[in-house]
Amino acid sequence: MATPLRIAPSILSADFGRLAEEVSSAEKGGADWIHVDVMDGRFVPNITFGPDIVRTVRRLTKLPVDVHLMIVEPDRHIDAFAAAGADTIMVQVEATVHLQRTLHHIRDLGKRAGAVLCPHTPEDVLRYVMGDLDQVLLMTVNPGFGGQAFLPAVVPKIARMRALIDAGPYPIELEVDGGITPETAVTVVAAGARVLVAGNSVFGKPDRAAAISALRAAGS
Repeated sequence: MATPLRIAPSILSADFGRLAEEVSSAEKGGADWIHVDVMDGRFVPNITFGPDIVRTVRRLTKLPVDVHLMIVEPDRHIDAFAAAGADTIMVQVEATVHLQRTLHHIRDLGKRAGAVLCPHTPEDVLRYVMGDLDQVLLMTVNPGFGGQAFLPAVVPKIARMRALIDAGPYPIELEVDGGITPETAVTVVAAGARVLVAGNSVFGKPDRAAAISALRAAGS
């Protein structure tokens, strides 16, 4: 049986002056997860937010909170994000020195562990840590800013990552993030993605339920 398609709106595109309303509108609109993009101004040029925002989002929703750490030295901060209420903590492979150790630590904290690959990073770097993964996130833009254009060159990597997951015994979620719209959702789901992170395509639309339904329909 195929894994259901999940939609994870990214609060990076939300109105932070109305965060409670924004998160509520996504949840009521049919979102499956709430995605939080953490940026440190070092691994990526932008700076967003830290554990306090995750703690706030945790209070605002019953949905799983999906946290993507776009930060250097992620091991220094994992405990804080776990304590703040993240359900999944994902680290950038390019910023992580001992990936297996980091993933194992996240799981030891009772959280789902994920690895994230920039567009230029091959999926083979994950081959020997598959047993330590609950989730893989493939970036379909270069990380750091919302609203970027989708990079079609990543689509074959999605298919290869799907094949790598399906060849093994582990129930790993395959997630994509960057330039996700109803149009690109068709492409990435066909390649094997089962979780779609969408920022502007949800929070940039007045009707959140219609926006989420359009993504789900396009990818189904």
